[in-house]
Amino acid sequence: MELLPWILTGVFAAGMLLLCMQNWLLKKDMMALMEQLETKLHSDTNISLYVSGKNTCIRQIAEKLDQQLDLLRKQQLKYQHGNLELKTAVTNISHDLRTPLTTICGYLDVMKHMEKPQKIGEYLEIIDERAGLMQQLTEELFQYSVILSEDHAAETEDVFVNQVLTESISGYYAVLTAHAITPQIHITSKKIFRRLNAVSLSRVFSNLLNNAVKYSDGDLEITLTDAGEIIFANTAGELSSVQVERLFDRFYTVETAKHSTGLGLSIARTLVEQMGGTITAEYHGNRLKIKMML
Repeated sequence: MELLPWILTGVFAAGMLLLCMQNWLLKKDMMALMEQLETKLHSDTNISLYVSGKNTCIRQIAEKLDQQLDLLRKQQLKYQHGNLELKTAVTNISHDLRTPLTTICGYLDVMKHMEKPQKIGEYLEIIDERAGLMQQLTEELFQYSVILSEDHAAETEDVFVNQVLTESISGYYAVLTAHAITPQIHITSKKIFRRLNAVSLSRVFSNLLNNAVKYSDGDLEITLTDAGEIIFANTAGELSSVQVERLFDRFYTVETAKHSTGLGLSIARTLVEQMGGTITAEYHGNRLKIKMML
């Protein structure tokens, strides 16, 4: 009986020692987690948070923190990329707008001191062409801002895709032939209907046709399959596979494409995705293929 108090005291002391050890290990893991968190917040690293202890709760906290930090890092990189993209775009677009504006002002100044009607007519044609270019650039920027707006929600309806594609080609035919492009058209006799916005679809087709004018070496093949896949294919010898991978990037322009904001294909991709479809580009043997599925 005299040993019982000593046994109880020993058990209590052992329990307290174990509790102190667990508390020390817990504090150690928390300190290590805080140090890793501080490092990860102030450096660009993919190293995951790690705790050496076996405390399940601490491990779960570390895992959750790691997931949130990875998400935060992705958002930060996306923001940095978008910020750089915007700066580049502002520079490029400012240059594109400044050039025709300088031309317009220059010819207007010359015209003030001229008395030859024939020359004035020639200068007016140049001014008109440059003003049209500025209008095109500003219109693309405006349309892109509208499309990206959170308030932009296009109404949908049952659209006869075959008809919209045919009308788009007909409306752009004069532009294509003016650039020595006679399109080969293969549209299925099967009626393809999709629930989407007809105006948006027409805009996508217009942008793809305009893209063919920029990059085609003189040919264009347009196909609408029985499955509803739409393919725009043309030879583009001046492009590279690296450039093709970036064709849908906002504000990306290829040097061979003059008078371009780099928004045409980006607008097309945004509209297609808003309609629940996909659009991709392939490049093999100098042949550019843009495939769209709605």
